[in-house]
Amino acid sequence: MIVPEQPTPVNGPDPAGHRDPAEPAELIDRPETDEAGDSAVGEPPSPLSIVEAKRAIEAMILVATDPLAEQLLAQLIEIPVAMVRDLCHELAASYSQEGRGFQLVEVANGWRYQTHPDLSPYIERYVLEGQTTRLSSAALETLAIVAYKQPISRAQVSAIRGVNVDGVLRTLVHRGYLAEVGRDDGPGQAVLFGSTSAFLEKLGIASIEQLPPLGDFVPGAHVVEALEQTLRVDRSAPPEPTNSQPRSIIEGLDGDQPVENHHDE
Repeated sequence: MIVPEQPTPVNGPDPAGHRDPAEPAELIDRPETDEAGDSAVGEPPSPLSIVEAKRAIEAMILVATDPLAEQLLAQLIEIPVAMVRDLCHELAASYSQEGRGFQLVEVANGWRYQTHPDLSPYIERYVLEGQTTRLSSAALETLAIVAYKQPISRAQVSAIRGVNVDGVLRTLVHRGYLAEVGRDDGPGQAVLFGSTSAFLEKLGIASIEQLPPLGDFVPGAHVVEALEQTLRVDRSAPPEPTNSQPRSIIEGLDGDQPVENHHDE
């Protein structure tokens, strides 16, 4: 008995629901579209598009010189901002689980790649000594004052430090750690300074609110009392003579007679 062959559809889906092996892989599991060809509202992305979005996020963050904001990533990949944030957290968790030598971290209102803190000894060996210029103690003090008191004027910083800070502020502005953020409403309308995103990036924090509280650095009451005891002057003790006083006066205070000078006759 001869069984007639079933006709094979030239165009159109298989009635049994099987996929044609010649069908391109990127057409699999795409979100369904309406008659107008637009994606259904609220339809979650397919697994294939999630992998593609993750790869795009990795590539763009890798070539970026500054932390990339979630809004910019969402605009470039054309997916919601909330989904970009979820994908970044998933990537960061996968790197941590795999024990990679780098991390995907959120700093300065954006995402960037950085080396793992545990590998800092190897990084220090790689970086040649003297290749990076360190900030002076005066610059660090000024930077800390502005970070905690911003917005703050140049005169206010000078009053806190007790010295002129014009040169230090120019250096910090040139380095990109500080910037002019406005003007004071008082007389003269002094320029107000504040920290920049580069400052947050160097510290590895997302905002100023993540700075450690100043209360952690204030010494306790017993330490302050001990300092006062050591700095207190005992007024009952006689003042010590100085070298500027004549020798005869010094010897007289000790009860000795001054030595008389004899001249040869």
